[in-house]
Amino acid sequence: MTFLRASILSTAFVLLSISTALVSAAEQTSSTPILGLVNASQDRSQDHILEFWGYHEYDGSQNYADTLKLRYYNPLNIGSWHGTVRLDTSYTASYGPQLPAQSTGTFSPNNAMVTIWGGQADWLANVGARVLAPLGNTGQWLAGPQVSTSYKPAGNGQSVLSDISPLARYMMGFNRKAPTASSLPPVDNHLELYPTVGLNLGPSTQLRFWDENGAVYNSAGGGWFVPIDAMVTQRLNKNLLVAIGGAKQVVQTYQLYNWTVYGKISLSF
Repeated sequence: MTFLRASILSTAFVLLSISTALVSAAEQTSSTPILGLVNASQDRSQDHILEFWGYHEYDGSQNYADTLKLRYYNPLNIGSWHGTVRLDTSYTASYGPQLPAQSTGTFSPNNAMVTIWGGQADWLANVGARVLAPLGNTGQWLAGPQVSTSYKPAGNGQSVLSDISPLARYMMGFNRKAPTASSLPPVDNHLELYPTVGLNLGPSTQLRFWDENGAVYNSAGGGWFVPIDAMVTQRLNKNLLVAIGGAKQVVQTYQLYNWTVYGKISLSF
């Protein structure tokens, strides 16, 4: 347990150290092209965004899960600090031969999340944190820091590359929940990595890799989960965007799912 606590604290410290280094290094370099790219971490919309998501997931052994998600983005401005608050809630129906108690596929509350991130005008990165709360009678609370940045091609013309926007987040589990007379779930401590890349397929169409589903390292028990994740987005007008995507595991020494397909409708106002 001492080693586990040390690993958790050291990983969180590394994330915060990286973010501090990126922030402290930000001077005029945010507007200076590097390999033809300029920092766009602090380019953010002041729109409010409401998204409706649907997921269909295959977990192996003929077991499936369908999830409905509601996601909301709200701008957050405090003095010279500008950021975003993201609120998530979800309902999931699991079914299959390994899940007799839920074989009817009834939707039930899954979890809720609050994520906050942002920075100042001359920062090269955004820093923030996420808290996840289980809504059902199983699961556990999770919380942890995150750091992200974004780079886009210099100039005003459209190129094939839209952006490169990596994100790292470390989540630490606590306050586990389980039904009466059931054993508590194992502690969930993990590192999430999103090497997000966006490509322009047209003026209103993008292909985005590892935007919704990233790689996960299970620091509590060891093992990696690495998927191939791709999503096509189509902006219909300035207020409406639709997307469809999918992910398939390619490395799974830590098991999450076999494959998943998903879609969303995004409204801006």
